[in-house]
Amino acid sequence: MGAVTALPQSRPLTRADLEGLPDDGHRYELVDGSLLVTPAPSWLHQRVVTRLALLLSSAVMPPFEVFVAPLDVVLADDTVLQPDVLVVRRADLGTHDVEAAPVLAVEVLSPSTRRIDETVKRARYEAAGCPAFWAVDPDPPSLTAWTLEGGRYGEPVVVQAQNAWTATAPFTVTVRPAELVADG
Repeated sequence: MGAVTALPQSRPLTRADLEGLPDDGHRYELVDGSLLVTPAPSWLHQRVVTRLALLLSSAVMPPFEVFVAPLDVVLADDTVLQPDVLVVRRADLGTHDVEAAPVLAVEVLSPSTRRIDETVKRARYEAAGCPAFWAVDPDPPSLTAWTLEGGRYGEPVVVQAQNAWTATAPFTVTVRPAELVADG
Protein backbone atom coordinates (compact mmCIF):
# COMPACT_ATOMS: atom_id res chain seq x y z
CA MET A 1 0.00 0.00 0.00
CA GLY A 2 1.27 3.50 -0.90
CA ALA A 3 2.06 6.28 1.49
CA VAL A 4 -0.78 8.42 2.75
CA THR A 5 -0.37 12.20 2.59
CA ALA A 6 -2.14 14.22 5.25
CA LEU A 7 -3.26 17.70 4.25
CA PRO A 8 -4.26 20.48 6.64
CA GLN A 9 -8.01 20.71 7.12
CA SER A 10 -8.30 23.96 9.05
CA ARG A 11 -6.91 26.36 6.45
CA PRO A 12 -6.68 26.89 2.71
CA LEU A 13 -3.85 25.01 1.04
CA THR A 14 -0.81 26.83 -0.28
CA ARG A 15 1.93 26.32 -2.83
CA ALA A 16 4.11 24.79 -0.09
CA ASP A 17 1.46 22.11 0.59
CA LEU A 18 1.66 20.95 -3.04
CA GLU A 19 5.32 20.01 -2.62
CA GLY A 20 4.44 17.13 -0.29
CA LEU A 21 1.93 15.48 -2.60
CA PRO A 22 2.87 12.18 -4.27
CA ASP A 23 4.01 11.81 -7.88
CA ASP A 24 1.24 9.32 -8.67
CA GLY A 25 0.06 10.23 -12.17
CA HIS A 26 -2.60 12.66 -10.98
CA ARG A 27 -2.49 16.38 -11.65
CA TYR A 28 -2.64 18.50 -8.50
CA GLU A 29 -3.64 22.16 -8.78
CA LEU A 30 -4.81 24.83 -6.34
CA VAL A 31 -7.59 27.35 -6.83
CA ASP A 32 -8.04 29.78 -3.96
CA GLY A 33 -6.58 27.22 -1.56
CA SER A 34 -8.79 24.33 -2.71
CA LEU A 35 -7.13 21.24 -4.15
CA LEU A 36 -8.12 20.04 -7.62
CA VAL A 37 -7.11 16.48 -8.49
CA THR A 38 -7.58 15.09 -11.98
CA PRO A 39 -6.63 11.71 -13.42
CA ALA A 40 -4.08 11.15 -16.16
CA PRO A 41 -5.45 12.35 -19.51
CA SER A 42 -6.58 10.17 -22.43
CA TRP A 43 -4.45 9.50 -25.50
CA LEU A 44 -6.67 11.80 -27.59
CA HIS A 45 -6.16 14.61 -25.08
CA GLN A 46 -2.40 14.04 -25.26
CA ARG A 47 -2.46 13.98 -29.07
CA VAL A 48 -4.06 17.42 -29.07
CA VAL A 49 -1.56 18.71 -26.49
CA THR A 50 1.41 17.38 -28.49
CA ARG A 51 0.23 18.69 -31.84
CA LEU A 52 -0.69 22.09 -30.48
CA ALA A 53 2.64 22.39 -28.66
CA LEU A 54 4.49 21.50 -31.87
CA LEU A 55 2.45 24.00 -33.88
CA LEU A 56 3.05 26.79 -31.35
CA SER A 57 6.75 25.87 -31.05
CA SER A 58 7.19 26.21 -34.81
CA ALA A 59 5.88 29.79 -34.64
CA VAL A 60 7.24 31.04 -31.30
CA MET A 61 9.84 33.79 -31.19
CA PRO A 62 11.95 35.10 -28.31
CA PRO A 63 11.28 36.17 -25.60
CA PHE A 64 8.58 33.47 -25.45
CA GLU A 65 8.77 29.71 -24.91
CA VAL A 66 6.18 26.92 -25.20
CA PHE A 67 5.68 24.30 -22.47
CA VAL A 68 3.23 21.49 -21.69
CA ALA A 69 1.86 20.18 -18.39
CA PRO A 70 2.85 19.30 -15.85
CA LEU A 71 4.40 22.68 -15.11
CA ASP A 72 3.14 24.81 -12.23
CA VAL A 73 1.99 28.34 -12.98
CA VAL A 74 1.92 30.27 -9.71
CA LEU A 75 -0.81 32.90 -9.90
CA ALA A 76 -0.91 33.41 -6.11
CA ASP A 77 0.26 31.52 -3.04
CA ASP A 78 -3.11 29.75 -2.99
CA THR A 79 -3.59 29.37 -6.76
CA VAL A 80 -1.23 27.13 -8.73
CA LEU A 81 -2.47 25.85 -12.09
CA GLN A 82 -1.07 23.56 -14.78
CA PRO A 83 -2.42 24.50 -18.20
CA ASP A 84 -2.13 21.74 -20.79
CA VAL A 85 -0.11 24.00 -23.10
CA LEU A 86 1.31 27.39 -22.21
CA VAL A 87 3.40 30.15 -23.69
CA VAL A 88 5.46 32.15 -21.22
CA ARG A 89 8.01 34.91 -21.18
CA ARG A 90 11.39 33.39 -20.41
CA ALA A 91 11.87 36.10 -17.79
CA ASP A 92 8.90 34.64 -15.85
CA LEU A 93 10.54 31.22 -15.39
CA GLY A 94 11.47 30.51 -11.79
CA THR A 95 13.67 27.73 -10.50
CA HIS A 96 10.95 25.07 -10.87
CA ASP A 97 7.82 26.85 -12.09
CA VAL A 98 6.34 29.85 -13.86
CA GLU A 99 6.08 32.81 -11.51
CA ALA A 100 3.60 34.95 -13.47
CA ALA A 101 0.57 34.51 -15.68
CA PRO A 102 1.45 32.97 -19.04
CA VAL A 103 0.88 35.01 -22.20
CA LEU A 104 -1.22 32.10 -23.50
CA ALA A 105 -2.84 29.33 -21.45
CA VAL A 106 -4.53 26.43 -23.24
CA GLU A 107 -6.77 23.81 -21.69
CA VAL A 108 -7.72 20.72 -23.67
CA LEU A 109 -11.23 19.82 -22.56
CA SER A 110 -12.24 16.40 -21.31
CA PRO A 111 -15.49 15.26 -19.70
CA SER A 112 -13.99 15.30 -16.20
CA THR A 113 -12.39 18.77 -16.47
CA ARG A 114 -14.58 20.75 -18.92
CA ARG A 115 -16.60 22.72 -16.36
CA ILE A 116 -13.57 23.67 -14.24
CA ASP A 117 -11.46 24.56 -17.32
CA GLU A 118 -14.11 26.77 -18.93
CA THR A 119 -15.21 28.57 -15.79
CA VAL A 120 -12.91 28.48 -12.77
CA LYS A 121 -9.56 28.30 -14.56
CA ARG A 122 -10.58 30.79 -17.23
CA ALA A 123 -11.62 33.24 -14.50
CA ARG A 124 -8.32 32.79 -12.65
CA TYR A 125 -6.27 33.41 -15.81
CA GLU A 126 -8.38 36.48 -16.57
CA ALA A 127 -7.92 37.86 -13.04
CA ALA A 128 -4.16 37.23 -13.27
CA GLY A 129 -3.93 39.20 -16.52
CA CYS A 130 -3.19 36.28 -18.87
CA PRO A 131 -3.53 37.95 -22.31
CA ALA A 132 -4.97 34.89 -24.09
CA PHE A 133 -6.86 31.77 -23.00
CA TRP A 134 -7.85 28.94 -25.36
CA ALA A 135 -10.05 25.91 -24.74
CA VAL A 136 -9.67 23.09 -27.27
CA ASP A 137 -12.41 20.47 -27.51
CA PRO A 138 -11.24 17.23 -29.15
CA ASP A 139 -14.76 15.90 -29.74
CA PRO A 140 -16.07 17.43 -31.88
CA PRO A 141 -12.92 19.36 -32.75
CA SER A 142 -13.18 23.06 -31.94
CA LEU A 143 -11.19 25.88 -30.40
CA THR A 144 -12.57 28.74 -28.34
CA ALA A 145 -10.18 31.67 -27.84
CA TRP A 146 -10.55 34.58 -25.44
CA THR A 147 -8.38 37.71 -25.50
CA LEU A 148 -7.91 40.12 -22.63
CA GLU A 149 -9.44 43.51 -23.41
CA GLY A 150 -9.31 46.18 -20.73
CA GLY A 151 -8.63 43.62 -18.01
CA ARG A 152 -11.51 41.28 -19.03
CA TYR A 153 -11.85 38.53 -21.61
CA GLY A 154 -13.92 39.76 -24.54
CA GLU A 155 -16.30 37.76 -26.70
CA PRO A 156 -14.58 34.52 -27.69
CA VAL A 157 -13.64 33.45 -31.18
CA VAL A 158 -15.05 29.96 -31.85
CA VAL A 159 -13.39 27.88 -34.56
CA GLN A 160 -15.02 24.64 -35.71
CA ALA A 161 -13.32 21.50 -37.13
CA GLN A 162 -11.80 22.20 -40.57
CA ASN A 163 -12.00 25.99 -40.29
CA ALA A 164 -8.76 27.88 -39.81
CA TRP A 165 -8.12 30.73 -37.41
CA THR A 166 -5.02 32.88 -37.26
CA ALA A 167 -4.05 34.15 -33.84
CA THR A 168 -1.97 37.32 -33.83
CA ALA A 169 -0.91 37.34 -30.17
CA PRO A 170 1.39 36.47 -28.56
CA PHE A 171 2.62 35.65 -32.09
CA THR A 172 1.05 34.76 -35.42
CA VAL A 173 -0.03 31.13 -35.78
CA THR A 174 -2.83 29.44 -37.73
CA VAL A 175 -4.83 26.68 -36.05
CA ARG A 176 -7.26 24.15 -37.57
CA PRO A 177 -8.89 22.18 -34.75
CA ALA A 178 -9.47 19.08 -36.92
CA GLU A 179 -5.74 18.80 -37.56
CA LEU A 180 -5.10 18.54 -33.83
CA VAL A 181 -7.12 15.30 -33.57
CA ALA A 182 -6.82 13.65 -37.00
CA ASP A 183 -5.13 10.27 -37.44
CA GLY A 184 -1.73 10.37 -39.12
